[in-house]
Amino acid sequence: MALDTGLVPGPHVPSWLTDVALRAGRDSAPELERYTSPGPASGRSSAVLVLFGSGENGPDLLFLRRSGALRDHPGQVCFPGGSVGPQDRDAVHTALRETTEETGLDRAAIRVVAPLRPLYLAWSGFSVTPVLGWWEGGTAPASDGSEIVSVHRVPVRDLADPAGRLRVRMTAGYTGPGFLAGELFLWGFTGSLVAWLLRLAGWERPWDTTRVEELADAKRRYGGVG
Repeated sequence: MALDTGLVPGPHVPSWLTDVALRAGRDSAPELERYTSPGPASGRSSAVLVLFGSGENGPDLLFLRRSGALRDHPGQVCFPGGSVGPQDRDAVHTALRETTEETGLDRAAIRVVAPLRPLYLAWSGFSVTPVLGWWEGGTAPASDGSEIVSVHRVPVRDLADPAGRLRVRMTAGYTGPGFLAGELFLWGFTGSLVAWLLRLAGWERPWDTTRVEELADAKRRYGGVG
């Protein structure tokens, strides 16, 4: 994964996160293999903010739950983000703007670490740029009440818990990483990004890789409709 080093992180970004960003630039990212094929020039550009924070139980990640009434990805848990708009200067601007709109989090509180190489979601036609970020934490942001129904800060230790890890067999036949963290079920693109980051940061723990569940069954059992 190539790293754009044009941005210099702020002074309060922890060294482990800048190290993760540097490793991301050199890593082959097998967890993201499905998303690394170059997309067509007509692919729709978007960005997500992979926002780490300082929580009561150590580092955490910010996730959103989408409304079950939405046409695209209803009920799924995801990172904040969305399509690049005409007012956006770049993917970083998109990720910050969307996060503010979806959660109310003040963008001034966010330290951008680095944008990574865009990933392509073939089934939706989106080219997605993950943007690594950091914030010191505080009161959990609120949802926008329409497209986003809830906002969650999930401790990294919960994501790394072997009891909550599984592999999810998608309808297309391939399998991808899945995570159970409290009331949340993460899978697909979001789950793959989380699996990659856990390994890069050295947080991955041995888990039962033979635990495979069909996506439809996992949705019924753990939530994440759509």
